[in-house]
Amino acid sequence: MKWQALVDNRQRFFWVLQIAGWIGYALVNYIGSKVFEMRDIYVFVIVLNAYAGCLMTVPLRYLYRIIWNSKPWVLIVVVFSSSYITGTLWSVIQKFNLWEIYRHGYRPTEWFYYFQQGLDSVYIILCWSGLYFGIKYYQLLQSERQKALKANTMAHEAQLKMLRYQLNPHFLFNTLNAISTLILVEENKDANQMVSRLSDFLRYTLNTDPIKKVPLEQEIHALNLYLEIEKVRFDERLSIDVSMTEEAKHALVPSLLLQPLIENSIKYAIAHMTEGGKLEIKAQVFANELLLEVGDNGPGAEIENGKLLNASGVGIANTQDRLKTLYENNYSFALSHNTPNGLKVNIRVPYEKAESNE
Repeated sequence: MKWQALVDNRQRFFWVLQIAGWIGYALVNYIGSKVFEMRDIYVFVIVLNAYAGCLMTVPLRYLYRIIWNSKPWVLIVVVFSSSYITGTLWSVIQKFNLWEIYRHGYRPTEWFYYFQQGLDSVYIILCWSGLYFGIKYYQLLQSERQKALKANTMAHEAQLKMLRYQLNPHFLFNTLNAISTLILVEENKDANQMVSRLSDFLRYTLNTDPIKKVPLEQEIHALNLYLEIEKVRFDERLSIDVSMTEEAKHALVPSLLLQPLIENSIKYAIAHMTEGGKLEIKAQVFANELLLEVGDNGPGAEIENGKLLNASGVGIANTQDRLKTLYENNYSFALSHNTPNGLKVNIRVPYEKAESNE
């Protein structure tokens, strides 16, 4: 994280690379001086040359920033000409340092000797320029990549919110319709209980972040709030059996993942039974995966290749879309016939353990 913060701070990143690069240049020259058995005083020449090179390339940075958005031919001309001029001047300074320090004040007979054999310095400045542009383009590429990832994340979150919030009006419509029916038949006590439990359930849905995952134990608690509402409608016609392993209780799942599946079972199975309606919810962890199962003992439905034929509701499609958005291809969602009758939904997602609050 510290390195990323350094890279993001372009001003500081430039100076770190600038100083480190010229120190590296000085070290290479020092090693070379040992190979050619130069006198120890040559170290001062190396340090002064590296210091001069470091200072003389700084103006190039500001020049390149000015012409950054220019046409390619302008960039090429400016880079080569400025590198040539800077490299030549640096070569003059290097010769002056060598003759003044290492050769005790030696002066050439002709002034143009200062400018001879300066191509090596020009090549080094050209390399510096190439590195500058290369690192600059890399930073821009990384910046664009981060923007693209941020935009993709925002779109991803927006899609998840849309899918999660799609459940609320769908569920709310069904429940209010049931309350209306209870009022019409003058079962005011049951209607009042349903309104109270609906309030608790909606409070939970509004207080839960649609992006974040919740422990399965908390998800089952929310389901119980919903099922309490349905029990008012169906009374003895609805029984619920929940089976969870201790490890599965702490597994993270998308909030309200199972609610539309339970709602489908009640709407298309339990509602058509005169008695003995049963819902089963099972959860276990196996091979670092969370296995969820929701089943009913209703009349069943037509299934082909693990998919429901002639599906008209939003519950199953919504659940599959949310799983696809969250886990991409690292999940499974399959429907099958329950034993001895009914419908069963099996979901497999990666196991993620909720953090302990202790």
